[in-house]
Amino acid sequence: MPAVSSALVIGGGVAGAATAVLLARAGVTVDLAEQRPGPPDVGSGITLQGNALRVLRDLGVWTEVAATGFPFDSLGIRAPDPAGTLLVEMPDVRTGGPDLPGTMGMSRPELARILLARAAEVGARIRFDTTVQAIDADADGVDVVFADSSTGRYDVVVGADGIRSTTRALVGIPFETRPTGMGIWRVHARRPPEIVRTDLVYGGRCYIAGYCPTSEDTLYAYLVEDHQDRSGLDQAGQIAVFRDLASSYHGPWDALRDEITEDTPINYTRFESHFVEGAWNRGRVVVIGDAAHACPPTIAQGAAQALEDAAVLGELLTASEQLDEALWERFRTRRSDRARTIVEASVQLAQWMLDRVPPDETDVPGLMARTFALVSVPA
Repeated sequence: MPAVSSALVIGGGVAGAATAVLLARAGVTVDLAEQRPGPPDVGSGITLQGNALRVLRDLGVWTEVAATGFPFDSLGIRAPDPAGTLLVEMPDVRTGGPDLPGTMGMSRPELARILLARAAEVGARIRFDTTVQAIDADADGVDVVFADSSTGRYDVVVGADGIRSTTRALVGIPFETRPTGMGIWRVHARRPPEIVRTDLVYGGRCYIAGYCPTSEDTLYAYLVEDHQDRSGLDQAGQIAVFRDLASSYHGPWDALRDEITEDTPINYTRFESHFVEGAWNRGRVVVIGDAAHACPPTIAQGAAQALEDAAVLGELLTASEQLDEALWERFRTRRSDRARTIVEASVQLAQWMLDRVPPDETDVPGLMARTFALVSVPA
């Protein structure tokens, strides 16, 4: 019998939906509380490396993901010159194994819808427009008060509610989120036919200029700059800034800019990072995903690490007979050092760029090789 018979998952993003799938599929009664009024219908793209795809396959959604996203197996590096010269094309490391693509780009809202639909299919009860007001755990269970004054009691509560986690605050898990000093523009636009993988440009007016196909018809593109207050810009102003910055990048960027209009979805946010030291649980309440560890997307491992959290937690809760400190210690042993390594590597890459360290004085190839070797082994 699983260690738990009932669970509340707070947050319907990648980590939360995946956890709900794994628990409900094993016969656990699962409530998933999501603050949004329904599945997301707007958002940018997401880059999923092989170790993320491995978990998605195990969740039973690979067919839908493969049909919706855009797979590719190489990475291009281009120069910030007038031709957008292709400097090198590198094969992706297939961190999910030889039978999965190296990388998959897809729409974030589409991935969320696929995972939430799968959670509902295997029996999770999804409660949209629902937030948690109070959590009170004892030795035998967790009492929860929702914002609408309804209540519930569960064997375990999983806080997968993101970098601003309410769960983390309610149970008093200490953390410190720090800005890295970078800000990122993201747009979601039509895919020019010549863009068939991610190409990155380092340098020029931005630290990074990149794009990733998300379907046969779409892509998302991004520009990373020094973080600044962009809150005073309306939609037209944001697009104008993006187009201006993008005007210094060429090659496929020239066709990409032609697809960006004043109606193109765009957002701007700063890079932030944190890592919860010590245990990620307080008794029967645990935080995972961005609630436990967050990093800048310089290695594109954020979603993968969230999915790995869900996979390990789901395995332990459904394969163990007792929910005790030994289970939480096994969870910590399998996840803490691995996630910390990813956070530190992601921050290091950003810091080298911020400090404008010459490439020959960094160890980018070694850092990336160590990271890919780590995540190629299942968590």
